[in-house]
Amino acid sequence: MLLTLTPHPQTPCEAVSALTVEVTRPRSTGLRLHYRLEGDIPRLVVPAWVKPSRADELWRTTCFEAFVRSGEVTGYYEFNLSPSGRWRAYSFDGYREGMLDHAGVELRDQHKHIGDDRVELAATLDLDRLGLGADAVWRLGLSTVIEEASGRMSYWALAHPPGKPDFHHPDSFAFDLEPA
Repeated sequence: MLLTLTPHPQTPCEAVSALTVEVTRPRSTGLRLHYRLEGDIPRLVVPAWVKPSRADELWRTTCFEAFVRSGEVTGYYEFNLSPSGRWRAYSFDGYREGMLDHAGVELRDQHKHIGDDRVELAATLDLDRLGLGADAVWRLGLSTVIEEASGRMSYWALAHPPGKPDFHHPDSFAFDLEPA
């Protein structure tokens, strides 16, 4: 399914003309994400590619994010994917509560393209050890943080709750992904 992200009303970004993410479940406990950011890319901060590895605070600059929970439970997972190849997985017991690094996630098939007119990042997350339920519908929040060369930040998502940008808010989980 191809989904379109929109900027938070308080954080527009004129350098971006389109931001989409294609999301699939290639198998019952796998999540495939393919982000495509189009626009005047030289006006954005795009971290340089390094050897793929886990890292914290990727959201401080341009970063693609996914939030996943199973059904209506309050606990959820956050995945940060940087154009640099760095990534991280976290678990939460509830809304912004009980955050822990989650080592039980594997990243495969990472692909990136960075050009003057677009940035693409695709990866498959193996979520076998998360207990999300292979036959369950997963509720997703898909988002992106964009840093402009000027230092200005822009926050993009499928849905924005009222108030300031908040990807963790329950209203940000706006897409139901059916089992494979």
